[in-house]
This record gives sequence, structure tokens and C-alpha cells, in this order.
Amino acid sequence: MDIKTDITKTGLTREEIQGQKQAIDDALQRLWSGKEDFTGWVKLPLEYDKGELERILNVADIIRGQCELLIVIGIGGSYLGAKAAIDALDREPGCPEVKFAGINLSASYHAGLLEEMQRKEVCLCVISKSGTTVETTAAFNIFKKVLIDKYGKEEASARIYAITDAKNGALRAETEKEGYTSFVIPSNIGGRYSVLTPVGLLPIAAAGADVRSLLEGAAAMAASADWDFHGADYAAARYLLLQKGKAVEAIQHYEPRLKYFVEWIKQLFGESEGKEGTGLFPAGLELTADLHSMGQFLQQGSQIFFETVLNVEQSPVDLTVPGGPLEGKTMDQLNKAAVKGVIEAHSSAGIPIIRIDIPQLNAYYYGQLIYFFETTCAITAMMMGVNPFDQPGVEAYKKEMKKEIS
Repeated sequence: MDIKTDITKTGLTREEIQGQKQAIDDALQRLWSGKEDFTGWVKLPLEYDKGELERILNVADIIRGQCELLIVIGIGGSYLGAKAAIDALDREPGCPEVKFAGINLSASYHAGLLEEMQRKEVCLCVISKSGTTVETTAAFNIFKKVLIDKYGKEEASARIYAITDAKNGALRAETEKEGYTSFVIPSNIGGRYSVLTPVGLLPIAAAGADVRSLLEGAAAMAASADWDFHGADYAAARYLLLQKGKAVEAIQHYEPRLKYFVEWIKQLFGESEGKEGTGLFPAGLELTADLHSMGQFLQQGSQIFFETVLNVEQSPVDLTVPGGPLEGKTMDQLNKAAVKGVIEAHSSAGIPIIRIDIPQLNAYYYGQLIYFFETTCAITAMMMGVNPFDQPGVEAYKKEMKKEIS
């Protein structure tokens, strides 16, 4: 395991962290027991179907041969994991651009995609377990009609890829009727934990990222998931800081390619922990840019928060400043100085800070990162006494929204 957690600036003692050992061991035992609903993701990196992976890679090759633009239609866990990985990772040249529809209900956003669709060779990948999510259903029907108008029904069907339930739901029924190439969303894995299933792997592979290395990294992290797993420190620190009155976790990154990874974390933590009157509110900040808008609050505002810093240790490229007072300094030097300086300044103000060190942004370490956050999130939620795998509040708003539509 290569992802490391530094909790020395949290104000927590090693004794406090060790005091949570039994609770974390109990949570890990529950996760690995196979008896808890929606824990299929836990063993997945170690036991995934090699034949299915080959099929995903073969279909990704077909998609790359068909189109310049792949539009993935889905919302929440049906898009954030793939979007985050595609943005973060290096990709093979010549692969289709991947854009996302059904992530909102904005007509102007989707009209822009439709215009682009007219100019390029295009495929659709629709992702929904039920096939009835409002955003996904609306976007799919709009884009499907344009695809049929452009290519004809038979060719359009050959350019539609569905990821849905194995047997049930409106999208499965349509897939069988129209003959779309399809993959199954595992019934024992919820949407926000699904990035290492076909939900994430097919779009990521079609975009040209290395999904084999992604799974290898996740497997390395899964194999290390015991008390010595650095995520145990992170889970314990998050839980203890909540007990000490911290209500917000300000998740910070200094690498713009991690922007959507933090968005994925926000869904993961928010939906898993935010119930029964508890949970940490996950906020995302992109530094150093947000220091020029939120730096004052972070330094001297109400201390309802702690900070978690995603620190990428090695940059794949660097630039040297050619003149002026910073002549000879590199951008990576300056970025690392910002990371250290901000941590020191905020820590001196009494703000608890967790630093998570990531060796570099490649597919292997990114796979570790996915599994690291999935596991620590589930552990902390169990320590809070809530179910990490349901989202009753989401179902409540969906019910009311459907009333307004009908």
C-alpha cells in the first residue's frame, strides 16, 4: 500500500486513535463478512470476473472505432466515478472525448451537447439500474432520438451501450427489445461504490485510461485493509473530530485534475454518512485558487471544520519560471511550498489537518485511492452508527419531485 495518512497535526493523540481500534476492527469484520447488504465492492478488486473485464476492454475498442464523442448518460454514482477517473488519469491518444448528459436538468447544457453531437461521430452509454431516474430518462430519450435521426434506427442501436440491472427495470426491458450491447450493475453494489464495476470501467476504458492498473492498485489496497491500513487512522480521526464538534470536512487538493475526484468523495461521504442527524459535511476546495476566496475564512473564521489535504507528491511535468523575482523556481516547487505553508499557517491557528500523501497520479495509485476512500467512508459511517449503503433522504426528494412532474 502506498497511500499514506499523516494525522500529526490533528491535535489527536495516538492513544485516542488506538482507542478506536476495536470499533474499526468490528467495522472491517462486517465489511469483509459478506453478510452485509451492498458490500460486493469490498472483495471486488481481488475477485473480479476476468472474462467480464476482457469483454469491457473489447467493447471499449469497438466504441473507440465508432466515434469521436462518447456521451455517457447518468447521474450521481452513474457518472461521478467515471468523470473523476477520466479527468485525473493519462489517456491513450486518439480515443473519443467523453462528455456527460443527464447530470442536471438544464436545457441549455444539453442543447450544447446536442449541437456537438451533430458535428461528430457519436455513441451513447446510458447507465441506470432502474431506468426511471428523471434526469437520466429525460436525457436518454432526447439523445436517442437525435441518434436515430442521424444514423437510422439499426445503426443507432449499434451505437447505444446500456449498463443496467440484470433482469428488471425499464432500461433492461428496452435493452433486450432493441438489442443494445449491455453490462450489468451488480445488485450488491450501490451507485456511489460502483466505479470499479462496468459503471465506471467501460467509460474509463473507452476514454483510453488503463483500467487494468486501476484494478491492480485497488487490489493492493484491498489486500492491506487491516488495522495497519492507513485508512484506519483517517477513519478514526474523522470520527473523533466529529465527536469534538467539527461538522465540516474541507477536502483540499492542489492538482486541478483531482477536482472531480473530490466531487466523487463528496457524494461518497455525503450519502453514506449524512443521516439520523449525524455525519460530516464534505466540502471541496481547489487550492491555491480558493485561498484567494476562502483563505481568510479558513484562517480566522468559525472553526466548525477540519481540513483533509490530498497531497500529490510527484508531478509528471514541471515548468521553470524564466524571469522576475521567482526566476529559477519551478511550478512544482511553488506548489509544494504552498502545501507546506498553508498547513503550517492553518495548523498554527488551531485547525486540525489530515494530510493524505499520494505518490503520483497514475492509474495504479488512483485505484488505491478509490478503495482507500470507499473503505474509510464505510468504516466511519459504521462508527457513527448509520448504514453506509442506503440513502432514504434521496428517495424522499425523488418522491416529491415526481409529484410535481405528474
